[in-house]
Formats: sequence, C-alpha cells, structure tokens
Amino acid sequence: MPKLNPRHRFDAYVVGSANRLAVTAAKAVAESPGAVYNPLFIYAGSGLGKTHLLMAIGHHALGVNPQLAVEYITLDEFIESFHAAIAEGQGEAYRRRYADVGLLLVDDVQFLTHRREMQAELLRLTSTMLGSGRQIVLSSDRPPNEIEALDERLIQRFAGGLVIDIAAPDYETRVAILYRQAEERKCPFDSSVIETVAAMGIGSIRELIGAFNRLIAYQAVSPAPLSSAEARVLLGKTMSAALRPAADAPPAPAPAPDAAPGGGLAGAVPATPAALTPAPTGDEFGSFLTEISSAVARQVEAWRGRVAEAILRWQGEGYRTARLERLLDADAPVDPDAILRDYEDDVEQLRLLEAEAQDLDAQVAGTPLFRDPDRIEEVKTEVARVREGLSPPPGPAPIWQLSGFAESAGNRMALHAARAILVQPGSQYNPLVIIGGSGVGKTHLLHGIGNVLAGQTGAIVACLRAPDFVDELIKAIDQDRVTRWRARYRRVTALLLDDVHLLGGKERTQEELFWLYNQLAESGRQMIFTSSVPPRELADVEPRLRTRLEAGLVVELPAPDREVRQAIVDRMLLEKLGAPDPELSAYLAGRPVETVRALQGLVQRVIAAAEAMDQRPTVGLGRELLEGNPAAPARRTSQNRTSGLLSPTGGLRSREKVVWDWPDVADRLIEDFR
Repeated sequence: MPKLNPRHRFDAYVVGSANRLAVTAAKAVAESPGAVYNPLFIYAGSGLGKTHLLMAIGHHALGVNPQLAVEYITLDEFIESFHAAIAEGQGEAYRRRYADVGLLLVDDVQFLTHRREMQAELLRLTSTMLGSGRQIVLSSDRPPNEIEALDERLIQRFAGGLVIDIAAPDYETRVAILYRQAEERKCPFDSSVIETVAAMGIGSIRELIGAFNRLIAYQAVSPAPLSSAEARVLLGKTMSAALRPAADAPPAPAPAPDAAPGGGLAGAVPATPAALTPAPTGDEFGSFLTEISSAVARQVEAWRGRVAEAILRWQGEGYRTARLERLLDADAPVDPDAILRDYEDDVEQLRLLEAEAQDLDAQVAGTPLFRDPDRIEEVKTEVARVREGLSPPPGPAPIWQLSGFAESAGNRMALHAARAILVQPGSQYNPLVIIGGSGVGKTHLLHGIGNVLAGQTGAIVACLRAPDFVDELIKAIDQDRVTRWRARYRRVTALLLDDVHLLGGKERTQEELFWLYNQLAESGRQMIFTSSVPPRELADVEPRLRTRLEAGLVVELPAPDREVRQAIVDRMLLEKLGAPDPELSAYLAGRPVETVRALQGLVQRVIAAAEAMDQRPTVGLGRELLEGNPAAPARRTSQNRTSGLLSPTGGLRSREKVVWDWPDVADRLIEDFR
C-alpha cells in the first residue's frame, strides 16, 4: 500500500491561476497513467503544493483503478534504500522492486545534484518505465535544466513528457486557502482578518498556513474575536522575529515519521494529547449498528431488525427516514426487502443528482431537499431548473430606479449616455464608465440603468459591487467551480460592476474580468462600470484592463448642484409629509453639501426632530437644528408690515441684509411707512 497522506487529495487542493495547468495535467495523468504526459515533471518553490499534488495523483489513480500499483518515494528515500540494498548485495532485488509499479511518484528530484550514480539509476528506471508504458511523475523546486550537474540524458527524458510549474498563489487563491483552513479547523474569523493575512503577500502556502495557525492559536486564548488590526500587528511581529537569525537557537525538531515532505495545501493540525492517542481500529459505526441489529433481532421479527438497522444507517448519513419508520408502525409488509431496496435506489439517485447540482450550482446542492428520498421528484425538477441555467447572477436593486434620478446640467451628459444605452444596449458607449466621489449617485444611476435593462425581453443583467464579484470568484476557486462561475457571467446580456477601483491588487479577478470583458464586447453586450477615479488613475490595475475601460465613454458625476438638491429635497418631503413646505425645501436645498448622501442625511435629521417634537418640520426648526440659531419669531399680523430688516427698536437686524448702493435711487428706500 503506498504511503499516501489521506489529506492530500484533489478535492482538498485549492485551484487557482498559479496552479491550474499543473492540476489539469495531474488529473489527466491520474486518469490515464502512461497514456499522456509521461513523464510529468512538476516544479515549484518550497511550500507551493508539489507534494500534495503528487499524492493527489496517486489517490485519484487508485480511485480509477484500485488494482494499480502506486509507489510514492522521496529522492532521499530512493538514495538511502538503494545504498542499503547495494551494501547487502541486493542491488538487483532492489531494481525488481519497481518492476510491477504502474505509477511511480518521485519527490524532491533537485537533490540529484552531483549524485552521478543515482542519476544513472534514475535514468535506467525512467527508461524502463517509459518503455513499458508505465507512468512516472517527478517533482522538484526548479526545472530540470537548472538542477546543477544533472545528466543531459535525464534532462532530455524529462523534456520528452511535460515540464510544468506551479507559481505562488495570487490574492484570491490565498483567500480561498485561508477560508478553507478556517472551515476545516472550525475556527471562523471575520472576513477582514482573512483578507489582511492574504494581503500580506506571503508567497509560500506553507508559510501562509503557518501564519494562519498563529492566529488560530492566538484566537484560542483571546477573550474577544481577533480584529484585522490585531492580526496585522501579531503577524508583523512574528514575521519580523522569524527573519532574525537566532545565534543560539536549538536545532529544529525532526519531522514526524508520517509527515509529508515538500508541504502541500492541507494545513497540518498541531499535535495534541488527543491527537497522539492511537485511533481505534475498525468501523465503530458499523460495529454499533451490528450490536443494535442483534439486540433488535432478539426481541422482534427479523425484518423489523433489518428495517431498524437501515434507519440507523441512513439517519447516520443525514437522510430522512420517514418512509422506513412507517414500516415499523405497520404489520409485516409483503416484501420488506423490496421496500428497502427501493429506498436505497432513491438515495443513490439523490447522490447522483446532488453531485450534478454541485457541479452546476453549489448553493442549490447544499439544500435539505437532497436529503429526503420521499421528495426525489422535487429534486429532479430543481436540478433540471439549474441545468437549464435558471440561476442568474445578482441583479440590480429595485429600490434604485432611473426615474428617481434627479437630472441637472451637471449630470446631463451621464443621463444622455444612459438613455442612449437603453435604446441600443451594447452598440454605443460600451463600456460606460461613471466616475465620481462617494455619495454623488453613481450606484443609483448604475442600478437605475440596470433595472430598465432587466425589464427587456430575454435580459439577464448582472449588477453587483466589485468586492462581491471578488468574493464570488474566491468561493468558486475554493469549490473548484470556476468553470461554472465563468459560464454564469458569460451568458449575461449586461454586466454592471460598481466600485471597480476596489479591484486594485486583485490579480486573479482582474484576469477573469479581462477575459469576460473581451467575450462580452465581442458579442455586443453592454458593460457599465463605476469608479471613484478615472480608469487611467486606477491603482494596481493591469494596463490591459485600464485601456479597455477607457475605450468606451467615461463620464463624471459631479457633486449635486442646486437643481439636483432641490429635486431630491422635494421628493423626500413629499414622501414623508405628503406635500413639501416650499420655504423648508428651499432652505435645505441651499445647504452646502458635497454629496447626495449628506443631503439626505440633513433632510432625515430635520424630519426626525420634528417627529420627536410631534410637529411638522418648518424652516425655523431646520435653522435651529442645523445652524444652532433660535427659530425666527412668527410673523406679525398687524397692518404695519416691515421688510424684516429693522428690529422692533429701530436698529438694523443684520448689516448683511442691507444693500448700500442700488442703481435706482427710488430703490434705496429701506422701509415703506404707511
């Protein structure tokens, strides 16, 4: 039996852009050993998952063909065992050890440096395996031609198959790895903590998991959840200390006998007393079922015992057993074995349908529907719905309608472009990039356009924030569903992405958006983006993506002018009061604000204060609340009306309200006494 780490399988390997080609080749080799890519040579830096991938090939190959002889060995073990065999005069017997191996996995080939005799032995073994159509897979921390003093014949042998590398993971893959680690370790963290760790740029997966282990340990003894700031400080100190060589540091402990060389993606769990306790052998659950079945069989009829055993089994696997439980309440059925077989057939169908749903849409596959054999017809209908592609991406929010977007001279160009797009989507202004500061209405306009587009026949509109777009991709990477994720967005008729400037530094997302952009542009489908800065000023965004954003129309939404502010205030007061107060509306619209959000906050503040005082909002209340001035006194109803410039004592109330030089002398009269 090959000594393959049970944790190192393909389903535990997070696939990203840095390792996708290597994983694809590895799966092809595992499914058809000796038929493709023979030999397969995988090279990568330390801690990037070479060993994990080698062992995953072994596990997958055994799953396809359990009779296949699989051998995993490190080069150190290869050398030591060969030297021991030579010392005992068993050199030929050692060579015959690999005669029946159908899949040979050799790790850490870089240690062949300056070992001429072992290079010759590996060359002989490689030639023998290739000649007999058997598969050999090797890994190294560098490509064959960079291994010092490596025999040229070996380099040619390796080059005759496939030499492929694994690069350092990008940001999205690092986030996906950390989320998986947190889930496996049952230690949830706030997303900001995981993003902080991923953003530190730790290139080695092993070091990344090691850093995360430190946070897990810190969290275990901390009374409060770890914050992103604390994580940054903690890892910053730890990493700084790790970079300082310790002159008197004790030697590192030797690895455990079963530790996998070369690292991988499945994080090692620190040893605990419980973890060191030998695991009991045998199938405990099967023994438990046997004992229960025996006890029941001694008390009731044999068929009842079989039904009870089946109930325990399927409940243990999470399936509903109402159908079987009803048997125990009835008299002896005509053919209980047939009923049990039908139930098992339905469970098997559920498993197949769930596997298909998992490939199509993981969210659908996780519903309890797939655990009830009595609802199998509903499951079939649901899977058929997903199969037909009826699970669209996030759409525009209905609260933001284009009809509610106030128009003025400042935003007229943006609205003109929006209306042109609605007439002929994808034919002009594609892409449309709306830029502006926070709170000026970019999101409102984006979703407003999206809602109109979504109302058109056959439309599938994706409208979401850039961070949500990144999160979806990370989940797809974690679940190895990137192909399904791509298909989901490639079928849209319009892509509307908010806050695209937040994609800075997200290399993998930028790459996916680049290819998605090209496909949507070629098929004439509309794209709209919003950003806080012009495309040419996007930080940490690839030039090829920036230039494409600049290829359409870039329009700016300025701070709301008086016309826009007046329309917004009137609408809000109308919604809240039924009829706006002209004086209050004019006063609030005249307040100096830079954003729509700030203006809405002022209006809400005045309305809330009026409600607390159980009165209608007035301009006087607004002044008192927003300026801190007392409310103006009620206007006198006597016949002696004044302009309001003179106080009752005859003095000027405010010198700012006096015009000292008017063109017409007659207009210089301040008070008109009657």
